[in-house]
Amino acid sequence: MSERSDLLGKHIVLGLTGGIACYKSAELVRLLVKAGGTVQVVMTEAAQAFITPVTMQALSGRAVATSQWDVREANNMAHINLSREADAILVAPASADFMAKLAQGRADELLSLLCLARPRERCPLLVAPAMNREMWSHPATQRNAQILSDDGSLVLGPDCGDQACGEVGDGRMLEPQTLLEELIAFFQPKVLRGQRVLITAGPTFESIDPVRGITNHSSGKMGFALARAAVEAGAVVTLVAGPVNLPTPRGVRRIDVMSALQMHDAVLPLATQHDVFVATAAVADWRPASLSQHKIKKEGKKVAPTFELTENPDILAAVAALPDAPYCVGFAAESEHLLEHARAKLLRKRIPLIVGNLGPATFGRDDNALLLVDATEHRELPEHGGTADKLDLARALMLELARRMKLPAALS
Repeated sequence: MSERSDLLGKHIVLGLTGGIACYKSAELVRLLVKAGGTVQVVMTEAAQAFITPVTMQALSGRAVATSQWDVREANNMAHINLSREADAILVAPASADFMAKLAQGRADELLSLLCLARPRERCPLLVAPAMNREMWSHPATQRNAQILSDDGSLVLGPDCGDQACGEVGDGRMLEPQTLLEELIAFFQPKVLRGQRVLITAGPTFESIDPVRGITNHSSGKMGFALARAAVEAGAVVTLVAGPVNLPTPRGVRRIDVMSALQMHDAVLPLATQHDVFVATAAVADWRPASLSQHKIKKEGKKVAPTFELTENPDILAAVAALPDAPYCVGFAAESEHLLEHARAKLLRKRIPLIVGNLGPATFGRDDNALLLVDATEHRELPEHGGTADKLDLARALMLELARRMKLPAALS
């Protein structure tokens, strides 16, 4: 599968200030470039004590800017030129001292100068703090972080964990992959801002005995992509996940369950607290009527054991039937006659939208093809046919939901 290009056409100014986390910034540059962005690195004098401009130039493919007196600039105004070209400025790592500078509006070197001189309406500032835990928790730093946020900057992190000084706590710079995802998310249109979205994902596991059970091939990838896309679109997201081995998208509240009954019991109390319910999970229709207390043994048996099945509750139909039900979206994974089965499910569940896909062909894959079906029409995603990355499809579906719900951000 080809590399994603989520930052294609974006020009990022990456600022480095003094801190051991500068070593992470080398990997961050690599990831930003790999995602299709162009990167102009700007380093303070303190940052150059931790990593060399040569390293950052090799990774970015651009000469590193280090001085406001750079004679390579025809007008000798690097702080103006660099900020005018940028789609965003990301300072990572941002030291306590540099955050204090930004909060106070001081500008005595190139990086703080260009942050102050940037056109704020079209060049956002993102700051990734990196410092000792005591420095981060100090009231002065907390005030400065709040001032930056109030002034319109986005403070990313910090993370909690081991620190170079040997202590443990808040203050670590977010990992490069996380910062990349945060930057990509920042550029996504916030069409679901203020909305609360509840999503189910993955399979369920219905126990037969203490070690065996009934399940399916759902990987949960589509549901987790939807959760990430919903957060990117500005929503508050709760994800109820069956047994899958996937990392939780940043900013998502996750509830893990195993069986259909557990998923039902987790979803129903939450449903009316949300504006949208997306039932992506491949919930088992049936479960064993009784659970064997011990492992069913086969020694000496010539006939396979049999057991009675009982129907699981219909989670989507139950949510749709609530008096104050959220906007409900179902998923239909079919092996044939996709449109016919999807529309039948739409009518049966009494919901406004069904998203159909050929499950066996896409389980576990990173790409998919969707069919959006409502009471009167249907259309394909991607519109040009074929398949698309599940995250791209999830983003398109979030925009579709916002339009169908007539949310102002989607109609402007």
